[in-house]
Amino acid sequence: MTFLFEYGLFLAKAVTILLSIGVIIILAVGASQKPKASAGEVELQDLSKKLKRNKQNFIEQTLDKKELKTYKKAQKKEQEDKTSAKAFVINFDGSSDAHEVNNLREEITAVLQIADKDKDSVIVNINSGGGVVHGYGLGASQLKRLTSAELPLTVCVDKIAASGGYMMACVANKIVAAPFSIIGSIGVIAQIPNFNKLLKKNDIDFEMITSGEFKRTLTLFGENTDKGRDKFQQEVESTHGLFKEFVQANRADIDLEKVATGEYWFASEAQKLGLVDELNTSDDHILSLLDSHQIYTVKYTSKKSLPEKLGLGVSQAVASATNMLWTKLQDSKW
Repeated sequence: MTFLFEYGLFLAKAVTILLSIGVIIILAVGASQKPKASAGEVELQDLSKKLKRNKQNFIEQTLDKKELKTYKKAQKKEQEDKTSAKAFVINFDGSSDAHEVNNLREEITAVLQIADKDKDSVIVNINSGGGVVHGYGLGASQLKRLTSAELPLTVCVDKIAASGGYMMACVANKIVAAPFSIIGSIGVIAQIPNFNKLLKKNDIDFEMITSGEFKRTLTLFGENTDKGRDKFQQEVESTHGLFKEFVQANRADIDLEKVATGEYWFASEAQKLGLVDELNTSDDHILSLLDSHQIYTVKYTSKKSLPEKLGLGVSQAVASATNMLWTKLQDSKW
């Protein structure tokens, strides 16, 4: 036990020294470099080539020599129809602040520059439970750029497209969802804590000066009023109204009052309500296009500066060392 204690103390010192050196290096490098706007690039990966290569490898491993020879002979005889149609796949994993929309807009801009509306199509895999209204509103507007350009857009949902996630999904010409994915939540929620009673209990005054009666409706530290609450409720209802109008404009056949209650459904139920068009996984939907389209994944990657790379390296080293120490201490209990 003494050894483990000394080992843990040594490891803690080593982590502290490593962290200190890392911080100094980051500060030094950061100070020597002029700040630059974060740059990045859009990368295309040939998904068709990858899928066909995987198929070929699998076939070669499962057939015996005679069967494989027959298969290759048949392949040579077949005239492979090379299609010029393309399908572009974009993956969107959205967080509550929707910062991923920054990459999405770059990816969509790239697709719009090269896609042909007469033969190409776009698939966007959405995985999001929603978040801030303005962020997901912009995300939906980005997808709207594709349909406005008359590019066929399919949104695939394998896990969840709720609230802001569904706001984006409903823009598509077609929504394909896995049976147990979560769909809907067409509603708005706003919540804010209030510490006014705690401040009063500790004799702490709070002052807030505004111009305009409703510059602030509810506050964190001030004493909220019924008038302010009513106004805040009106703003939430107004936002919900805009959300409902947007969904109705993009999915005209749904019963809006039935689905815009803030509830969510599994896709198998959502299909009956008109929120989803087809039950399928994104994998099978993409495979169905393999013979008719050349499929590419589109991904925007930001280039990290040297200080950012160093910071990431130091944080990973600290996390690894901390995890090792925790494991050792846990093991010493048994």
